[in-house]
Amino acid sequence: MTTAMIVLGIILLLIALFLIVAVLMQNGKSHGLSGAIAGGAETFFGKQKGGTIEKKLSKITTVVAIIFVVIVLVVYIIQDQTDFDALANEYLAQLTATDTAADSDTSAPDETTAGTAASTADASTDTDAAE
Repeated sequence: MTTAMIVLGIILLLIALFLIVAVLMQNGKSHGLSGAIAGGAETFFGKQKGGTIEKKLSKITTVVAIIFVVIVLVVYIIQDQTDFDALANEYLAQLTATDTAADSDTSAPDETTAGTAASTADASTDTDAAE
């Protein structure tokens, strides 16, 4: 795990906690509707005074949520690239080990083949001598 991954993980945790708190602090969208049904009407300016803090909190929550999604995607791409690099290195190590084993195996049969050919030549010479 790299330092960047650790830092991004900590940032993600902090943003997640902020999002949880921010969403819990907001009133529901139907909050004003229940008062309208019950007969309590608010004036236009009365709604706006209470809504300014709500609007700011809503905008901040939206911006932080977008930042959260972008950081999650960046972490995913970094992690995917790191995993790909690890798999590629493992594959290359296996290929190198296979090539090394193949080189040692191919040299041994050559010596064995040469030895077998020499033995066959000796046997044919012995057969010729016996005749």
